[in-house]
Amino acid sequence: MSSQLTELSKEESELEMTPMIDVTFLLLIFFMCTLKFKTLEGKLSAYLPKDVGVNTTEAEPIEKVEILVRLKKDASGQKMTGQKLKPGNPPVPFTSSSTGRYQWNTRQLVEEFPVLKKYQVRTLEYSVGPFRTGDVSELEDQLRKVYKKRQAAMPIDPKTGEQKQVPATIDSRPGTVYEDVTIVLDAALAAGFQEITFVGAFPDDID
Repeated sequence: MSSQLTELSKEESELEMTPMIDVTFLLLIFFMCTLKFKTLEGKLSAYLPKDVGVNTTEAEPIEKVEILVRLKKDASGQKMTGQKLKPGNPPVPFTSSSTGRYQWNTRQLVEEFPVLKKYQVRTLEYSVGPFRTGDVSELEDQLRKVYKKRQAAMPIDPKTGEQKQVPATIDSRPGTVYEDVTIVLDAALAAGFQEITFVGAFPDDID
């Protein structure tokens, strides 16, 4: 009897994994079939239909004041880019206000140096709706009128309780430089505009 027990104790015991795997898969299938997802409490308004929920009011679109800056065209339809003046070419001294490597031929320089009359004068045109001008002071006066008229009709912001500001955009067409845009930006700020954005590059297809 003792010999039989000794032989049985020497035998290695093995664990049957097949039944355990079967039970595991059965439990997995059971939980997958009986699982119920909990409904979210307080869903975001973005999940709700458009006409139902918290945000039922539509935002009123606000028309922006578009300021167009571009080079004026001559009678032949060519852009009046003007002559780029460099020291000694043509032989005209720079004005005391110029500190760059070059400057454009402007009407002020032509009045000061009549020899520049034979060169093309760089001429810009500013547009605000149907209004067009080539003078920055006239542009600023027009912007003041537009801002005063539009600002009086602006709605009240429900979040801050203050009146919204009139938005404006500056659209600079090909051929203009940073200096041209800066001048227009200063005029818009002086007219009272506070929310000013810049429009990307577009082809100059507006007459």
